[in-house]
Amino acid sequence: MLPIRLATATESTSYVANPAMEIIEVRGIQASMKASINSKRFADAVVDVVTAEDIGKFPDSDVGESLARVPGVAVNRQFGQGQQVSIRGASNQLTSTLLNGHSVASTGWFDQQTTDRSFNYTLLPPEMIGEIEVYKSSQADIAEGGVGGTVIINTRKPLELAANSIFFSSKQDYGSVSEELDPEFSGLYSWKNNAESLGVLLAVTDAKTQYQRNGIESQIGWGDIVPTTFEQQREHTAINAVLQYRPTESVEFGLNIMQLDMQANNANTSLFLIFADDKEAACEKRNTAGTCIFYRRDAYDSSPAWGQTWVREASMDSNTYDLDFTYETDYYTLEGLVGNTQSEGGTNTTANYGFWLGLPGDFAGTYDATGDMINIDIANKVFRAEDFNGPLAPEAWSLRKQPNSDDETYAKFDLTVPVELGLFTTIKAGASWAEHEVKQESFEGIVKPNLIAKNASAYYAGTVSSGGGFTLPKPMLDAMLNDAKAAISHFHSTGQVYKSGYGTISEQNLAIYLMANFESERLRGNVGLRYISTDVSSDYYQLKADGTYADDLSTQSSSYSDFLPSINIAYDVSNNVIVRAAASQVMSRPNYDDMFASSALSGFGDNIIDNEVVDKGNIALKPFKATQAELGLEWYFNSLSLVSATYFIKDISSFITSEQLLDQSVGIVDPDSGKDSWTVSTKKNGSGGSIQGVELQLQTGFENGFGYTANYTFADSTAPAHYYPDQIGVFSDSSRHTVNLVGYYQDDDFTARLAYNWRSAYMIRELPGYYGNREHQAYGSVDFSSSFNITDYLAITFEVVNLLAADSIQLGVASDEAEVKPEFKNNYPVFSAEGEARYKLGLAIRF
Repeated sequence: MLPIRLATATESTSYVANPAMEIIEVRGIQASMKASINSKRFADAVVDVVTAEDIGKFPDSDVGESLARVPGVAVNRQFGQGQQVSIRGASNQLTSTLLNGHSVASTGWFDQQTTDRSFNYTLLPPEMIGEIEVYKSSQADIAEGGVGGTVIINTRKPLELAANSIFFSSKQDYGSVSEELDPEFSGLYSWKNNAESLGVLLAVTDAKTQYQRNGIESQIGWGDIVPTTFEQQREHTAINAVLQYRPTESVEFGLNIMQLDMQANNANTSLFLIFADDKEAACEKRNTAGTCIFYRRDAYDSSPAWGQTWVREASMDSNTYDLDFTYETDYYTLEGLVGNTQSEGGTNTTANYGFWLGLPGDFAGTYDATGDMINIDIANKVFRAEDFNGPLAPEAWSLRKQPNSDDETYAKFDLTVPVELGLFTTIKAGASWAEHEVKQESFEGIVKPNLIAKNASAYYAGTVSSGGGFTLPKPMLDAMLNDAKAAISHFHSTGQVYKSGYGTISEQNLAIYLMANFESERLRGNVGLRYISTDVSSDYYQLKADGTYADDLSTQSSSYSDFLPSINIAYDVSNNVIVRAAASQVMSRPNYDDMFASSALSGFGDNIIDNEVVDKGNIALKPFKATQAELGLEWYFNSLSLVSATYFIKDISSFITSEQLLDQSVGIVDPDSGKDSWTVSTKKNGSGGSIQGVELQLQTGFENGFGYTANYTFADSTAPAHYYPDQIGVFSDSSRHTVNLVGYYQDDDFTARLAYNWRSAYMIRELPGYYGNREHQAYGSVDFSSSFNITDYLAITFEVVNLLAADSIQLGVASDEAEVKPEFKNNYPVFSAEGEARYKLGLAIRF
């Protein structure tokens, strides 16, 4: 078997020291697929690879979308882009993401989402990526954390590119809902000296997007049916600087700096269509849970609607700095990596503006929730700033900031020794250490006295489309944020809101591994054992029996350790047919949000009845753990073609779930309801359950430039239903069926790709958070991309994401007996969002 090395078409062939080495030139769709097939074919583990077609040209305009093409991978698109990925029916929070082999710090920008370990892929521009490896089986030298799988993102290195490689692109991005034209720019320059001993690379990306999501939310407790418009001013910036120094053939040093930033200021405008559900004559139909699903309102109902806008000054970043080295001799190879990754995110200012909107007669008509989406047929659906019934000011109870931080310092060392011990060819040993610090905070804004309300026209100008065919007053985000900041005299650092929202996690992780690689004429693979040890503690303010918090911090601690064995086997039945088998034990550490020892209050004093929640974390949680195995058959019938089938199973021995109890007394009286009645949510370990399924893949290309790839994944997820408040016996984010179909054409000057990705329904679980537990209905997206070479160096590109503008539809599917709110039961249409198609037209320059 010839050794194989992947190279871009612009790379100098002088790099190749071994004339017997086969060079795969990566340019164009077919070359990219050939490189990906070869990476999969000659890997010891079960791995799929997505390879860039050229410098700055990844297969999709979104990293998440590219991953969605991989068999067994499904993508979460909550805010329009592929944010998080789940692998083989496991939750996206059980996917480990590594950047050039190490972890990446990540926080969120949205204060209604939890703090977890998943990486937000919207931060990472695809132009900076050389390839992505998706490991579905485990091996001892890969960092633990991926029960579903491990995604390794590899960026470009200057010594792997031709000297003075240049890439630049400019795109205009249009959204069918926002109807805004947004700019994107990216560029890369790579240099190396003639001796190829020193190289420098700099890549920069900047993208501004006016994102808009129109939907309908259900909140039975207060505003029953709520058309909403979420608008966000996104700005992504990314900088990657790389230095490589190879003073001798045996020694190499590397410095890699990656800075990712997203400004994410947003406004969420809602119209709460309030009606009296106790009027039996008005409610014409109820479901078996007793919830009204068809309501008729007359013109004499005395209730107008409540219009409000939440504004947030939000952001998140991720900055990584690492130094690596390699020292290679005839007797051993020593590799090392030390670095730091840190992230800050959350909201710097949050405020709410609201008042009664419209006249009672505007809302006469029918409200139909009998289908998957709510249909509202009323007298008036168009509202402007002048329709507010009074002046507005930032609500004092809403003013706060909620920053989060994530910081990890890490080091790892690997030693590889060639041996001649029967089948065994190399022994690899290593150790890694990481110290991780996570903090969440909440600061209450103290309002200046004599705050003056303003006419609605000071905060709204014109109109904006909304869910359900509504038109709402368009908020002026900057004006609202500026007045909210001006209204705050200072942020209170000792109040009850601050203490309930404060929490830290300090985690020290140690891993040691030993792995042996083996190979014979037909057999190859590896066997290994990884030992992990974790010490963790959490600082918090203790919630006292009288409903107040202690003045001094308390600390809770825990620890655990485990051994994780693994084996990967590949057997060449013939030159083109491979049988693979793998088995391992895998684990994923608990999410930070589940581990905070604090008791966090939400819904306190927010003018919304029956949404008061106490969320208690558990620092003593053990990891999510599974024993997994798989057996596969692969047939490579030419250099562009592959047929494969794989059976996999994950036996779950420990997972993490929540327990939710309604109507609990905790010693705190909500000022709006006047009651001490809370939903209490706690975290605990569960046991039992399994995920098993089949992956099927077919891929081929033809000499005329046409080709296609198709894959299907069946994942049967079974979890003990009694561990979940919704009583649905499947693991979160697990789709039973996933389908990918891609057809393409390329010639010397033109390439085009049409792709379809579809996944069946899956559970999203965010209890005790605002959006709760619900089932996302089946979702399919059609995407198109094309490129035409005007010259050898200049190309025009055109891309469409979600061409058919597929909607996001989510139902509350809990049983009538479940301890959840009414909107999460009996297939009630709890949330829907209109799909948006995005069109991108651009120019790209490559030298």
